[in-house]
Amino acid sequence: MSSGPQPPTRPAVRVTLAQVEVSDDGPANVLVARGAFEEAQRVHADLLVLPEYASAYDRHGVGAAHAQPLDGPFVTALRERAAATGVTVLAGVTLPGDSSDARATNAVVAVDGTGTVVGLYRKVHLYDAFGSRESDRLRPGPSDAAPLVLDVAGVRFGVLTCYDLRFPESARRLVDAGADVLVVPAAWADGDLKAMHWRTLAVARAIENTAAVVAVGMAGKGVVGRSLVVGPDGVVGLELDEKSAIRTVDLDPDELRGVREKNPSLANRRYVVVPRG
Repeated sequence: MSSGPQPPTRPAVRVTLAQVEVSDDGPANVLVARGAFEEAQRVHADLLVLPEYASAYDRHGVGAAHAQPLDGPFVTALRERAAATGVTVLAGVTLPGDSSDARATNAVVAVDGTGTVVGLYRKVHLYDAFGSRESDRLRPGPSDAAPLVLDVAGVRFGVLTCYDLRFPESARRLVDAGADVLVVPAAWADGDLKAMHWRTLAVARAIENTAAVVAVGMAGKGVVGRSLVVGPDGVVGLELDEKSAIRTVDLDPDELRGVREKNPSLANRRYVVVPRG
């Protein structure tokens, strides 16, 4: 006989969205991540999603000065907490450059419930828009790299990052690789119409791919926050404001499959996505 609190019996996969503020203080960001893990463990989540740049953020620009290797303190802390809690985590990190290109890399790391790094996505579309030039400080990931799709509690999650949301090909490529849910860690910059674009694009990616979308924005000055979860039918089931918040949702695999059976637009399409070099 077991004792203590037991996780509920459910067919769903449970996802915790951590809409947190991030600074350029690395140790402080580790504490923020640890706090998010505590909440994810409390609610028996299967997956925790932290925003883009969760390891360090400066609204004036993130670059090499903010980078840490995969064996640095932030990812090491993620691995330790994941192993201790059994919660898989996706988190935005900044990785160092190398001798061929000193610019850092904007990436999302996937750590499973054993504390093992099981995947890495390097952001393909850098934010060279609306007066910003991310490519001055960061180098893009290869467009032909294998998509990051991981299985969590029997559901397939595909990963893209922030500005990638504006490019439907990125989402479609993940769905072609088997994704049922699109996860979008972001530090979506604030500005005219930007919050509207964020919400509209998340809903569009869900409808056109008959996939759920879990879009996790960063809270704080200069970013919109406004994390949301969209069903594969385009219905918004959770939507936050701009303030820091941690919320948890259940995603039903049967519902995901049911929408695709009712709306077989993926089967009916006549074009495929091919990466451009």
